[in-house]
Order: sequence, then C-alpha cells, then structure tokens
Amino acid sequence: MEKPFHFTREGNHVEYDFHKTLVFLKKYAKVNLDPKFKFYKEDIEIIKRLFVYSIDDIEKCKEFDLDLNKGILLIGPIGCGKTSLMKVFNHLTHEYKKYIVRPTREITSEFIQEGFQVIPKYGKNFKGYCFDDLGVEQSMKHFGNECNVMGEILLSRYDLLKSAQRITHATTNLNANELEKIYGNRVRSRLREMFNLITFPNNTADKRK
Repeated sequence: MEKPFHFTREGNHVEYDFHKTLVFLKKYAKVNLDPKFKFYKEDIEIIKRLFVYSIDDIEKCKEFDLDLNKGILLIGPIGCGKTSLMKVFNHLTHEYKKYIVRPTREITSEFIQEGFQVIPKYGKNFKGYCFDDLGVEQSMKHFGNECNVMGEILLSRYDLLKSAQRITHATTNLNANELEKIYGNRVRSRLREMFNLITFPNNTADKRK
C-alpha cells in the first residue's frame, strides 16, 4: 500500500496532505478493520483532532488545546464510531506510541479467571493501551473479593504516566459525572491529568444501524 501522506517537519511545523491521508486510512481500514468503514463529514472536527494528535503536529495540537503528553479520552454515544477511529489512527502513530485496544469487559473477565495479577498486568505494563468502553464493566469478584478492576488499573496507569511518561487512551459513552460515580473522585481527578477529552455531540447518530 502507498505511503499515507507526504510528510515533512521543520522544528514544530509539519506539512502533510490531510485529505490524501484520509483516503489512505480509509483503504487501510477497509482491508484491516471493516470492509464497510468510512469517514463521516459530520465527524470532521473529531477526525482533525485525532489526526494532528496522532502525527504529533505540535502547532495544530496547540490550536486544538491538545497536550501530547496526555492520552485521548474519546467520549460519545453508542455506535458513533469511537473504537473504529481509535484503531484507525493508531496506524498513524509513531511506533513507540502505538497502543493495544482492549475492551474493559474482557479485562474484568480476565480478573475473574486470573485474579488480582490482572491489575499490574495492565496497570504497570509499559505497553500503550486504549481501554475501550470504559465504565460498562461491572465490579468483579475473585473468590469473593470484590474489586473495581478498571479503577485500580487507571490509578496504576496514572502512576506510570508520572514516573515513566507512558500514555493511556480510552473510549467511553459516559460523561465525567457518570465516570465519577463508578470510579470515585480519586480516579476522576487523575483522569483530568491523564487525558485530552475529545467529545462527540450527544445527538451523533448510531452508525451501526
């Protein structure tokens, strides 16, 4: 497959062809993710933000108030395409910043099978992760011990950000208040330091219908 875009960098300035890159990414997604994948015009502002963040366009990130030292928390209603976009734009990131998209339900299911070792497995791992559908998982029990698995993992990932600059990403269909009810004020306060918030409008249509 051809190169995604003509890319040059001088200091903080980056030159590229945004529209040609979207054509490339659409081809990539159709082959590797979903034959029906497409970008939607109504999502163009979200797409621009994910794009400039993914290629480390420092100047544009400042315009969009995006901090390259934080991850992305992509918020939007069910079916708006959050997971697909995070998978697609992972293809543009530098190798050292690539991440694994992991559904939170699968992680909490692992906890039932493997126990508390799952928390450091994801929380202290230097790999990049995008925790998909944050908040839909339930507090899980392992041999009668209840644990807010993702809450503990997020606290560990916060420590990893502070100690080793390892970035975490996530998607969710919940707002900040709803996340606080699930994970508590301690986690919510750290989310502000961990993530750039990128939010779909509440009236965004379900694209899976």
